Amino acid sequence: MSVARDAVGDELVYEVESGVARLTLNRPAQRNAMTWEMVEAMRECLVEARADPGVGAVVLQGAGERAFCSGADLGGMAGGDPDALHAARGQLAALFEDLWALGKPTIAAVHGYALAGGMGLALSCDVVIAADNAVFGTPEIDVGLWPFMITVPLIRSMPPKRALELMMTGRRVNAAEAFSLGFVTEVVPAADLEASVARWATALASKPPEAMRIGRTSFYETLDLAAGDALARLHGLLGVVADGEEAAEGIAAFSEKRPPRWRRTTEG
Repeated sequence: MSVARDAVGDELVYEVESGVARLTLNRPAQRNAMTWEMVEAMRECLVEARADPGVGAVVLQGAGERAFCSGADLGGMAGGDPDALHAARGQLAALFEDLWALGKPTIAAVHGYALAGGMGLALSCDVVIAADNAVFGTPEIDVGLWPFMITVPLIRSMPPKRALELMMTGRRVNAAEAFSLGFVTEVVPAADLEASVARWATALASKPPEAMRIGRTSFYETLDLAAGDALARLHGLLGVVADGEEAAEGIAAFSEKRPPRWRRTTEG
């Protein structure tokens, strides 16, 4: 089944095909810089993907050849009522939280520039596949700003002091260094990016959905907990998953030497 629609005019495209939802930032002339409307639309698309039992994984990508996302559209996000502007800025943080709470694997397909909020968007995904021409950076300091809203995705994706160094210097990082810092999962030739992302998405979408939802959610929920609190929470969830239908099916399939048959239902 394939579903495609424009979420904000034609600036954000949402497609579902073969169990994978794709959100495409479609402003190539602006290096896919995000407007407030695009951020809000991405949040709405994630709600739809979360509720759709036919979606097993979500891919975020940028249109064109120059960028995944160059960050916020500074021209379109400036001015206006200060209170409204402050509230709108919080939408980006809410988008990150939506990604972490999605219950389904997320993949960032990064080519070209992933800067500022665009870097934060990529690092809010579970898996980051980067083309060898990808460039990451937090240049806010050089225009008198600080990357406040993307601090959490950054320090969850690499050693905190390395994230701080990037934020303080504003320097740009190529795909090879990004991989060495640990915030990129795989680096591939630019020509192979689409195929690599498709392999990852297909593989992740094929996993047992309930175990994936509970396990992935537990990862983000316990990431910032003290060790004892995290272990107590995880111990309880282990019992839930071990006693569930998917574990029974997985063990039966292993014993019978056949592929498991996972049942996909709408989230309760």
